[in-house]
Amino acid sequence: MKNCYTREQIETAVKSKGYKWFEGGQYNKVKKRYVVEYDVNIVGVRNMNTGDKVTNKFDDCMTVSYKDVEGKWLFYCFPCTTDPGKHWVENLLNKDGVAILKEGQYRSSHTIRKHQGKYDALCQKGPLKVYRDKNKDDVYDLLEENVHEGIYGINIHKSGSRETGSTQVDKWSAGCQVFAVESDFNKFMEIMYAAKVTWGNAFTYTLINSDDIS
Repeated sequence: MKNCYTREQIETAVKSKGYKWFEGGQYNKVKKRYVVEYDVNIVGVRNMNTGDKVTNKFDDCMTVSYKDVEGKWLFYCFPCTTDPGKHWVENLLNKDGVAILKEGQYRSSHTIRKHQGKYDALCQKGPLKVYRDKNKDDVYDLLEENVHEGIYGINIHKSGSRETGSTQVDKWSAGCQVFAVESDFNKFMEIMYAAKVTWGNAFTYTLINSDDIS
């Protein structure tokens, strides 16, 4: 999998799926102008080059695209995992199986609040769809008949606090979308705080596959 994509690639892929792409345009009565800045597109990209194998690595991408106050596009691409780690694949927290977030766009699915009561992150507030895999064979079974929908605590958060970042997912994700590097996550949250001021504390998360991108 390549290290990163371009904003144009992400935008094209998102629109090709029929999903909403956020570009601002809301009239703000206080500022007396149409606001375009910080209308964020949060798009995770799942690495499909590894097939369904549990790699236990941060080999996916978390991207953020938005306009600044002058209408210029800004884009970030951070290493992350969109899949649960090996530990929770083999040691189930749920009798139905480990949760693997299903690709899709989830409108207003997340909000800023404390992850496990510890620090601010984007935490699930709306229903999400997950595949449930319970055979513990270190292969993700992405089967439609195993899709469940509900509130499962699928948050967007960080792994450890080491500046170099974590290399193994292990216990960091039981289905959450997790940043490998703390400073990347801090930058991500800086953007989310700014977005909240204008657009409110509800964030849409979109998950696509790497083979959706040309």
